Amino acid sequence: MNALEIRELTKEYPGFKLDDLTLTLPSGCIMGLIGENGAGKSTTIKLILDMIHKDSGSVTILGRDNEDGISLTKEEVGVVMDEVGIPECLTVPQVGKIMKYTFKNWDSDEYKRITEKFSLPENKPFKDFSRGMKMKLGIAVAMSHNSRLLLLDEATSGLDPVVRDEVVDMLIDFTRDESHSILVSSHIVSDLEKLCDYIAFLHNGKLMLCEEKDQLLSEFGIIHCASDQLDGFRKGSVIYKKESPYGVEAIVKRSEIPSGMSVSPVSIEELFVFMIKGAK
Repeated sequence: MNALEIRELTKEYPGFKLDDLTLTLPSGCIMGLIGENGAGKSTTIKLILDMIHKDSGSVTILGRDNEDGISLTKEEVGVVMDEVGIPECLTVPQVGKIMKYTFKNWDSDEYKRITEKFSLPENKPFKDFSRGMKMKLGIAVAMSHNSRLLLLDEATSGLDPVVRDEVVDMLIDFTRDESHSILVSSHIVSDLEKLCDYIAFLHNGKLMLCEEKDQLLSEFGIIHCASDQLDGFRKGSVIYKKESPYGVEAIVKRSEIPSGMSVSPVSIEELFVFMIKGAK
């Protein structure tokens, strides 16, 4: 069973349209939803959670339609949004006590283990937490009620590199259980490159591609050549090119590169940036 299936999902606002989004997150995998600010990442997650009403399309979470079964799947879906909605007066132990009565499957021992691993203070109120500490607490709550699917919206945005690395390691540990899956949105592509099995690129509300990360990295490469050398490439094989007085830098499909031409590996971040530039 897939953790998440989205089919032809559409939502239109004045000046923006999430258009015919279709993607599948297999169980046991992590998918990164990448896009610049305003690309539609948060809109997608809100539609998955039925926080806003879709115009058309369907969303299936853990085998259930989100309109019919979102209340049933609450126990199995952990959510961390850009702003962690915890009352400012509460301490870490107090949050744990409240969540014990919120979730039937609340695991107090797991919550204590995660908050201790994150070095969260027990006596400081939430309002005095740094942004990194707030996100850590949100993740601790999301992972402590036996969730099978985590939905994380910009959960690493604004965190310092050390904290982001801690969070990434924790999420990787979570999916060592093959019944656990994660959809994480971010514009910090380097985090997702370390973390994800699948990458989905959103740009202006449209899905540009959705593939396995390793497949993407093996499919494309960077070449440096003279401008006229690109003329022999088939249409669609050159994703993006940048010309300078010294020649051309281009991202191309490796299968189209002539034998003997030097090719460099491309990162997910480079691929994303060049694809966005090429789409403008």
